[in-house]
Amino acid sequence: MTETTTDSVDVVLPCLDEAEALPWVLDRIPSGWRAIVVDNGSTDGSADIARSRGAHVLHEPRRGFGAACHAGLTAATADIVCFCDCDASLDPRLLPRVAGPVLDGSADLVLGRRRPTAIGAWPPHARLANLELARLVRRRTGLPLRDLGPMRAARREALLALGLTDRRSGYPLQMVVRAADAGWRVHETDVPYHPRTGRSKVTGTWLGTWRAVRDMRAVLAEPRPTGSTAVVPGTAR
Repeated sequence: MTETTTDSVDVVLPCLDEAEALPWVLDRIPSGWRAIVVDNGSTDGSADIARSRGAHVLHEPRRGFGAACHAGLTAATADIVCFCDCDASLDPRLLPRVAGPVLDGSADLVLGRRRPTAIGAWPPHARLANLELARLVRRRTGLPLRDLGPMRAARREALLALGLTDRRSGYPLQMVVRAADAGWRVHETDVPYHPRTGRSKVTGTWLGTWRAVRDMRAVLAEPRPTGSTAVVPGTAR
């Protein structure tokens, strides 16, 4: 563990066969913050590795990135919840940078805007898909976002109040769209993006990317709410 902090934060790490990357990731969780590894059906011993390194381990039998993320959110108890991939593409030591504006009250949701550190960090087809989705999100929400980064932070109760329903690849996007509809202050901050350890289950192939885009387009097609029932952080606590 690194970087001592007095703030209590839960870090949700959705996991599917990430045994090779997990030690590196868990060793970089900020000191005093709790790692919640949500095993989504791993067969490589990921859960045992996470448990041996002090992480709180959950088993989510329903496959899907959103299913794993939401299981972690539901199990979280800290006021602030961060999300981070556990494939070593993002350094958890940067989580305080992402969570900082939420902790000090200047933002309600902060996304880590990925900045590739090497040519192979972000496959061209995945990067193009992300650029197109970011354009659609800007048009749908008015938010000046350039990335739908998986490293993010927000308050737990407010996230639960968004009523997120997607349990596949559309979950991160649905979080942003519903947060925007609820009037949240959504910010971006740059984070380095490294080549992941192992092969991606989503963006590692054209088919996986297409499925993710399909899920996200379905989220963008959801009707706008006629009346806001979601919690704006800081107004109903």
